Formats: sequence, structure tokens, C-alpha cells
Amino acid sequence: MTRTTSAVARALERIGRLDPALHAFIELWPDEALAREREAVARRLPLGGLPFAVKGPSGIRSFAARRLIAAGGSPVGATSVPGPGTHWQTWGQGAHGRTVNPWRADRTPGGSSAGSAVAVATGMAELATGSDGAGSVRIPAAWCGVFGLKTTNGLLPSPDRSGLASAGVLARSAAAAEPYLREVVAGGGPDAAPALPLPLPLPLPLPAVYSEDLGFAEVDPEVAAVVRAAVDRLVAAGTVRLLGRDAALLDPVRAWTAIRGGSPDDPEAVRVRRTNDERLEALLTGGALLLTPVTPNRPHGHEGPGDLYSTALTWAFNLSGHPAASLPAGFTGDGCPVGLQLVAARGADVRLLAAARAVEDALPAAPVPPSAGRPAAGR
Repeated sequence: MTRTTSAVARALERIGRLDPALHAFIELWPDEALAREREAVARRLPLGGLPFAVKGPSGIRSFAARRLIAAGGSPVGATSVPGPGTHWQTWGQGAHGRTVNPWRADRTPGGSSAGSAVAVATGMAELATGSDGAGSVRIPAAWCGVFGLKTTNGLLPSPDRSGLASAGVLARSAAAAEPYLREVVAGGGPDAAPALPLPLPLPLPLPAVYSEDLGFAEVDPEVAAVVRAAVDRLVAAGTVRLLGRDAALLDPVRAWTAIRGGSPDDPEAVRVRRTNDERLEALLTGGALLLTPVTPNRPHGHEGPGDLYSTALTWAFNLSGHPAASLPAGFTGDGCPVGLQLVAARGADVRLLAAARAVEDALPAAPVPPSAGRPAAGR
């Protein structure tokens, strides 16, 4: 069989072999996925049966899933999200047990797009949908060593009434995420004409601002060192040029909590939001990127994060609405992946993907986690 006609079969084989230990999926749709693949190939649709996963039990009804299916994608199943009994979201519950980090089974993969990150990290899907209300795409991407993108708030339909959550995608790399940007973001509505082409590579170096802590977060020194080393490598490679701008934002914890709780007019929330919007506008002037760690901490155990806010460096951009991505930056000494966060101006999602591609080209290729095992024969 050719690769195009066997892609779904290979994905399903890997799910059957790997997911009993990883618990990334809550539902599987093998017959439907194979049928969609055959139809996509027969109709010569752009994605040609690309196997993808959807986040949670409602993911198949999302705008992104509908767009991917219309372009010839084949959803293979629904991935795990936090189960009942936990108020923290950096966790996942598969059909037969808790979702484990593909690098260290004693650690969480992050969340709430937990299973989506594990599925793409281990090759059980070529990309997966996610949603991000405080870091729910970027955190699992960082902790599983894959690429994750939160789109500009309001760019794509979202059921979140607070306006904090935005659709996103997880993939092995920024390059592998291009079908999502091409078909879902640049392609318009469900019945739109063929999608717009993505832009050519951006001229280098990319102007950027680096901040370890955004002015308020307490960051694990080893996490900070891994991200700083990645940034230094980008500078040395001529990929980015650091600007002398100070990224001092206000801690968004109270503002985010108030808005999520239904009080968008809370005076503190209004003040923080307005101040941070003004500071971000100044930071990102001239097409600059903002570079930070994705999380202040490394993946925590399945018992929970304790008093730490794993969202400390991500949820400011759910408040502001800026698109933000996570790319693999390296590993801590105990084998935990660390993510580098890229933030761009509102609406600059396609440009952000182009910047992410340039960044990942200058960094070492992300390895495959040991739990992924060996590919099936013939792959």
C-alpha cells in the first residue's frame, strides 16, 4: 500500500500498540477513519486522509474538526481531557486510566489538551485539535516535547463565553501544523473556496524580546536555563535579534480568575487587562516576537502541581488575545521536556507559524519519546 492510503491504518496500529500504556484516547473510530481516508483519496482532497485526533468528547463537533474533515482529514478518535475529581487542569483521563507523559510515566503530560499532546508525540496521530483557555494547548505541548499553537482569540469559533479560550493545534513540529493553518485558519468558513497559501519564509533575523519571567513569575532555574540556551542558540544562528525592551507585565491571576468567574467588569481585571495590553503593544511594535518559557515549572506528578501555577506564563495571552506557540527547547537533567513560547501580534497567526518554522530550523530536532517504541514494519 502507498503511504497515502495506509496512513490511517498505521496510526490505528500505533494506537492499538501504544495506548494501553499511555491512555491518550477516550474513543476510537477505526471504521469511520478508514472510510474517510478512502473517500479523501478517491476525491483527491487536499489532506488525502491525514489521520488526526480531536480533543475530548465534543471535539468532533468543533469548527476545526469540521474544516479538517472537509479538506480530507480522517479523525481517528477523541483524546483525553481532565477527568472528574480534580480542579486543576494539567492532567488527563483516558478510557482505561490516567494519561501519562510519554517521556516520564510518573509525570503528567499537561492539559487540558492532554491526550492530544501524547497522541502526536508518539505518532498515534499526525496532528490533533486542542483548545486553550489558560495554556491548555501550550502546556501539554511543552511537557510532551511537541509544537502547540493557540490562535488569536476570536479568530475561530469557540464555545467559551468568557472569551478566554481559543482553538489550537498540536503537531510534531510547526511544519507538521501547516495543514491546520492552511485549511482551518486561512481557509475561511466551512464552505469556503480553496484555502489561501501560507506565506514565504520570513526575512531573518526576526526581531524579538526575551523575558524569563514576564516581570512577575518565579521560574525553576533549570527550566529558565534551558530556554535561555535555546534563545542564545537562535541569536548565534542569526535567526533572532534581541531588542532592548523590558517585558514587565502585571500578574494576570486575579484578572483571569475574575473574568472566568463571570466578572469581566471587575476593576482589577479591567486595570490589569488595559495595562498589559498597552505594554504588549509596545513590546510587539514592528513585528517583534516575545520569547518566554512556556511554564515556570517542569511536568509535575499525577498528584497535582501543589501551589504552583503552571499557567503563570501562558494565561496573560488568553487575556490579551495574542496568538502564542510552544516549541521544544530542550530537556532538564531529569529528562523532562521544556517549551519555548513565541507570542506575536493579534491576528498574526500565519506569520507566527512562519516564525516558529524558522526557530525550529535553528534548534536541534525534537527526539521521539521512548514510550513511542519502534515504528511498525514497513514504515
